[in-house]
Formats: sequence, C-alpha cells, structure tokens
Amino acid sequence: MGTFYRLDFEKPLADIEQQIEAAEKGAPAAPAGSEGLVEASPPAPDLDSLREKHAQLLDQLYTNLSPWDTVRVSRHPNRPQSRDHIDNFVRDFGELHGDRRFGDDPALICGFGRIGQHKCLVVGHHKGRTTEERIKCHFGCAHPEGYRKALHKMKLAEKFGTPIVTFVDTPGAYPGLEAEERGQAEAIAVNMREMSRLKVPILSIIIGEGGSGGALGIAVADRVAMMKNAWYSVISPEGCAAILWKQANEQTNLAAAEALNLTARDNLRLGIIDAVIDEPTGGAHRDPQAASAILRDWIIDQLDELTTKNIDELLESRYQRFRAMGSFHERMTATTAESSEAD
Repeated sequence: MGTFYRLDFEKPLADIEQQIEAAEKGAPAAPAGSEGLVEASPPAPDLDSLREKHAQLLDQLYTNLSPWDTVRVSRHPNRPQSRDHIDNFVRDFGELHGDRRFGDDPALICGFGRIGQHKCLVVGHHKGRTTEERIKCHFGCAHPEGYRKALHKMKLAEKFGTPIVTFVDTPGAYPGLEAEERGQAEAIAVNMREMSRLKVPILSIIIGEGGSGGALGIAVADRVAMMKNAWYSVISPEGCAAILWKQANEQTNLAAAEALNLTARDNLRLGIIDAVIDEPTGGAHRDPQAASAILRDWIIDQLDELTTKNIDELLESRYQRFRAMGSFHERMTATTAESSEAD
C-alpha cells in the first residue's frame, strides 16, 4: 500500500500500511527496535481491522485539510491529469493540433470525443508525467499558441453546435519572454471575451491547480466546478508569499494559502464556482479510475441539462454569472445613517 511519494500530513499512515503489507504476506510487522531479539512471534494482526483502521485514519486526515495541504494534494505526482481523464471516459477521442499562427503547444490538449451520449470538444491543460514530458509541456504552463489553439477549436465546436468541456490544471500561464513577445496576455483576454459569447454550452472543471489567468483562459463557462482537493486563485501561495513577505517558505506559504481562500469550499462560498466534485477517500491520486467516474457522471448530468436550454437564455445566464462576481450588499446601521445625514 505504501507509495514512493508521501505527503507530510500522511505520515501517520505509514505504520498501519507497513502492518497491512506484512499481514498480506502472512508475517507480522516487526516492532521498531526489535532486531536481534529472539521472541515468539505475536499473532498475526487481523487484516480486515487494519484496513478499516487505515480507512478511518485516511478519511480523518482528508476531511479537514488545511489550504496549504490542499495545494500539496493538487500537485501530487500521481494525481490524474487531463489526459488520464480523457483516456478513462472520453470515447472516440481525436486530438487536434496547432493554432494556425505559430505552432502547437503540448501544454493544452484539444480534441473531439464522446462523454456519455454527448459529443463534445474537450480542452485541458497537461503537465506531463515523465521529466522529459514535463519540460516539453512547461509543467502545464501554456504559451499563447496554446490558448489560440484552444479558441480555434472552440470556434469549430460552435460551428457544429458541439458542447465544450475544459479541464483546468495549471499553476499559471507561461511567464517567459518569448510568451510575452507572442502576446500571452492578449491571447488569454481574447479567449475570455470569445468564450463569454460562444453559442454552445460550456463546462469547466478545475481538476488540480487553477492559477490566475492561465486558468481563466479556458474557464469562462456556464458551469464551473472544482474537484474537492483542487485550488483556484489569482496567484499561487508561493507567489503571494514572495510578494507579501519577500520570501516563500513553509510558514509564509501556509499563511498565504489561508489568506487567498483558494480551496473548493472557499470558492463555492464566494460564488466563484457552482459545484464541488467529490473525490475518493484519500484524494484522486489514490484511485484515479474512481475519480474519473465521479467526474464523468457530473459532466453528463450538467450536459443533459444545459443542452436543453435556449441558447439566448444560456448566453444571458453566462453573462450574469460573471457579472455578479465581486458584488456585495452593505447594510447601514441606524447610527451610520444618522452620521451620514449630519454630514
């Protein structure tokens, strides 16, 4: 049960996992410091009770994750990425390449396929698995040609009346000089404008990291959701910490993550997203197939509803959804009202 990569807060699981592995092999786990002692072997622990204990502790650890631990989970190397979800539940997927202006960006995947009974255009960030692939994809940080590729395929989907589903998983758009020279900010801004008026249903799900404009470039949608252990914010905790405290370390990263309100629960409370999609106990990285199944069912339910709506009503609702963000009501007390009148 042990994995090569273990998050810090998961360390309490290590002892139980060692006992489970030993029990599965038919031998009890040796207590710490017992080397060289000749004693009668204790009875083998009950495997079922160990697994139950492990599940309970795992659920306890993941029930109330801190914002900073949520960021760590979203970056787990085994967490399913866009291509994993596509492989798991998008049938007949045909990938499309190139923006017809500069080239192809492997950090953004685009293609047509079927989710349930719905034909869709699927767009998603891709971080890569191997070191070579991650470098090629710039760790999921897309270039302008990636956003222009995505928009070009979205326009094609609009032409054929095909719904659009996007998977957001990026720490942010690529910040390099060459990306700026090719119009990074302009590409993201154009995507946001054009997505707001595409005449097809659009779903967007933050499946891992949702960093700033890099996320927004494919996240203007009729319904926006987050996986339970994802984050979505204007800046990463490390970037925020470096600005506010001039250094990014464990203490400042934790404080920044708390201040940014970046968890799925926070974004739902603030009205930034419409739904939180659950994950298997212990995070999507522990059971990618189950995580994909939960995500697939949510997408199908939303498409079943959105595809029946009148397109003009859909566009107006999309506009009002984003127009309402940041609005608030201020209640004046009697004392405040009297002070205002006196002035």
